[in-house]
Amino acid sequence: MFDNICKFLAETFSTDFATWLLGESITLTELSPSELSLEPIRADALILLQSDEVVLHLEFQTQPKSDIPFRLIDYRLRVYRRFPQKRMRQVVIYLQPTTSNLVQQTTFVLETTRHEFEVIRLWEQPTHAFLHTPGLLPFAVLSQTNDRLSTLQQVAQQINQITDSRTQSNVAASTFILAGLVLEAESIQRILRRDIMQESVTYQLLQAEAKAEGRAEGRAEGSQEALRQVAMNLLREGMEIAVAARVTDLSIEQVQQLAEEMENRE
Repeated sequence: MFDNICKFLAETFSTDFATWLLGESITLTELSPSELSLEPIRADALILLQSDEVVLHLEFQTQPKSDIPFRLIDYRLRVYRRFPQKRMRQVVIYLQPTTSNLVQQTTFVLETTRHEFEVIRLWEQPTHAFLHTPGLLPFAVLSQTNDRLSTLQQVAQQINQITDSRTQSNVAASTFILAGLVLEAESIQRILRRDIMQESVTYQLLQAEAKAEGRAEGRAEGSQEALRQVAMNLLREGMEIAVAARVTDLSIEQVQQLAEEMENRE
């Protein structure tokens, strides 16, 4: 769930991410991994954004993985093969504090081959860097702050100032979910309940789904039901069908059907 939220933010607020990571306020569009090879690497937390001159490769991770350096060099070569004229920026963004040495890795080395990439550990980043643009607000509570609740309150104030209701809803929901990595649901709900979801079960359901990943197939039906409930909660809060589908990993058709069922019951 958390990586889906990050991917949604990067796609929806690509200019904010470009300003943060590239130092350029440019619009980026999604680049599908399938455009780079007939056999795309499965990378759940992967997102590729491009402009005419640059490709931005982001990997969002809650837990470090040993195969990330290889994924980075593999995608760099794929992009070069497809777009040899474009420069590329590759950044691995770790969301949760960890003592694993894997989050320090910034190179892939194989004999005489060496490839370098960037790593951002959010818990080491200054909080102010995330408080000035809507697309980065949900990451502020994960940053280097001594008081996460106070930071979340600052974020809530910034969200209240967003004039576009759709943007406000999307940023608030994303903040609600990502804050769950470092704060208890009750604390998040106390600060954000007026700004996001009236039904407090949403966060718990998202957590339940995250924990359900990798469990026996016998749990799959219950997991899907949790996702459907999450989608309905998001729809009740005014989130678009396409966005709710992206967040929950349900198909647009499934979410559309849920929306119709909810409308028929009203």
